[in-house]
Amino acid sequence: MRLLLDTEQRAFADSLDAMLTAADTPSAVREWSRGAPARGRALWSRVAGAGVFALAVPPAHTGVGPLPVELAVAFVELGRHAVPGPLAETVAAAALLAELADPGPAGRLLPALVAGEASATLALDGAYAPDGDTAAVRLALTAGELRLAPGHGPVRSCLDPARRLTPLTAGGELLCCAPPVEHAVTWARLATAAQALGVGLALLDRTVAHVRRRTQFGVPVGSFQAVKHRLADARTALDFARPLLFGAALTMAPADVAAAKVTACEAAYATARTALQLHGAIGYTAEYDLSLWLTRARVLRTAWGGPAACRTAVLEGRAARM
Repeated sequence: MRLLLDTEQRAFADSLDAMLTAADTPSAVREWSRGAPARGRALWSRVAGAGVFALAVPPAHTGVGPLPVELAVAFVELGRHAVPGPLAETVAAAALLAELADPGPAGRLLPALVAGEASATLALDGAYAPDGDTAAVRLALTAGELRLAPGHGPVRSCLDPARRLTPLTAGGELLCCAPPVEHAVTWARLATAAQALGVGLALLDRTVAHVRRRTQFGVPVGSFQAVKHRLADARTALDFARPLLFGAALTMAPADVAAAKVTACEAAYATARTALQLHGAIGYTAEYDLSLWLTRARVLRTAWGGPAACRTAVLEGRAARM
């Protein structure tokens, strides 16, 4: 099994990194958090223009996929740059619509998602929908029925201010009974795992840069052995998560993806704790950009199944193979 990226995949990652670096994503995230999504939507259109959302959609619906490895490559960069919006939810919704027996809903809704003209959110069994106030496509699964929700309720606060939670309005157009939910959850977990890995890498890079600049007793604090060990532990955890992520993208087995999700999210969360401690008091301030990745790491850890749920999925997958 090949777990290294090829030349084209590395070039794809580099192009996304360059595009997002030039886009000033921290400012877009802060405006999104205040309910002003104009810059975030413009960024969303650029991400779609790079072909990211097409990776989860088959050619029959204007996509180029499914290409889960390339999607994981892209979502690592989206996480690294803290791009706002219902990214994993749009991928999950697209994957779900593409699998419906009736091609009608997919034909109506997927082209706009692929082109970046609309985003999607997905709520399972009454859960809150991330960014339901900005998403144009709101899918709700209740009692085995998949419906296109007509609206949303009040916006609720979240630990990550850029993740705006809303209940979806009951009713709406019935799209399918007994939809392939596990398929959508698998795609959402893969995208979340990739985002988490990118978040962890961004936190590590920013922390390394900080401890190189910050001095104490006349030397950079990064020269202290205790600081080096904490950063080495964070790097090791992230490096262990990477092959699990791309291995899961190759198989797309639910248990493999769940293992990748819990490993990447735990690594990112541990890196966030290290980053917060090594930044000192400035790390606690919301005005400092580090907070954008700190809160994202915490929220991704429980999105689409927390550690316990993902470990249960891994055990169930192993039991099924025996």
